Amino acid sequence: MHSAYLCDAVRTPFGKLNGSLATIRADDLAALPLKALMQRHPALDWSALDDVLFGCANQAGEDNRNVARMALLLAGLPPSVPGCTLNRLCGSSLDAVAMAARSIKTGENHLVIAGGVESMSRAPFVMGKAESAFSRTMQLEDTTMGWRFINPQMKALYGVESMPQTAENVALKFGINRQDQDAFALRSQQRTAAAQESGFYHSQLIEVNVPQKKGEPLCFTQDEHPRATTLAALEKLKPVVNAQGTITAGNASGLNDGACALLLASEQGIRQHGLQPLGRIVASAVTGIEPTIMGFGPAQAVRKVLHLAGLQLDQIDVFELNEAFAAQALAVMRDLGLADDAANVNPNGGAIALGHPLGASGGRLVMNAARQLQKTGGRYGLCAMCIGVGQGIALIIERV
Repeated sequence: MHSAYLCDAVRTPFGKLNGSLATIRADDLAALPLKALMQRHPALDWSALDDVLFGCANQAGEDNRNVARMALLLAGLPPSVPGCTLNRLCGSSLDAVAMAARSIKTGENHLVIAGGVESMSRAPFVMGKAESAFSRTMQLEDTTMGWRFINPQMKALYGVESMPQTAENVALKFGINRQDQDAFALRSQQRTAAAQESGFYHSQLIEVNVPQKKGEPLCFTQDEHPRATTLAALEKLKPVVNAQGTITAGNASGLNDGACALLLASEQGIRQHGLQPLGRIVASAVTGIEPTIMGFGPAQAVRKVLHLAGLQLDQIDVFELNEAFAAQALAVMRDLGLADDAANVNPNGGAIALGHPLGASGGRLVMNAARQLQKTGGRYGLCAMCIGVGQGIALIIERV
């Protein structure tokens, strides 16, 4: 088996729902980090790129019909470069990195871009086809997030709870109270603010010029979902599922827009194109779990990937755990024996603060882990995510 290395990684700043990136089509949004990688490596022979793998969870609007291929062409990559869009919902871009690494490890590819995109602001309403001629019963669905066109058998067998409801299920099952969730959410905001202030994200963020109806384009350079808050303010927020619940807008990730692209190469690719590796992709794993407690999915995925890598939990220097909800993040951390405020878990903040553009979040975890390892001199980073409909995904990267 060959080794697969991460050589560079960039992303757009994440926009809040209907925020600064809302006017940009998903395929144009996906092209931006690809263009940025091309600009950062002007001497690289981009015709040698073996593949572009992009994750995207929606694919019902302007991100349809293989957005990876559309984006690479819009970015100016040669038409000879192929592209594939994959969908593992929230874990899509993390899976794209895993699949790219796997193709390199087998020796089939030597230079691959993995990444993802999501424009939740521009997710369309979709209409199902009529069940009979002249029917006036039309089913209209919002594709922003969650179930649509539900299969009655799926509902009967597994339930089709909303994502916040599954988080409530996890909170109830594992005894995660509201106070601990709000405290976790506050730490996410505080760590993100500190990371932004220190310039941690500077090397991965690209500048996005957003055309305006009048005047000069808006220069968008920083994630806009983070917000200054206090524990008292978080405690005042009302539950979103039911009056007795614990899930609020403050202890859950947001609906966001964003795109990322990560350049992976083999040793041959590194030599051929003069690249500098940031880390080695060690192993990846996916697991399944009951859909009604989907947020707990990372717990078993973490154990599986550690087993595949031949590592122990205490050898991991940094954890990047996607914060879909504070409840599920805490349930996973406690199950793994990690403290609620563990300094090496999301040390630069997480999705509660930064936002969660579904198809792009996994790539952010990988670049965060790689940059943190470079910063601290640690050896191993572990990225993990829960996935709607009941899955978990995890990936280990090693600093080189």
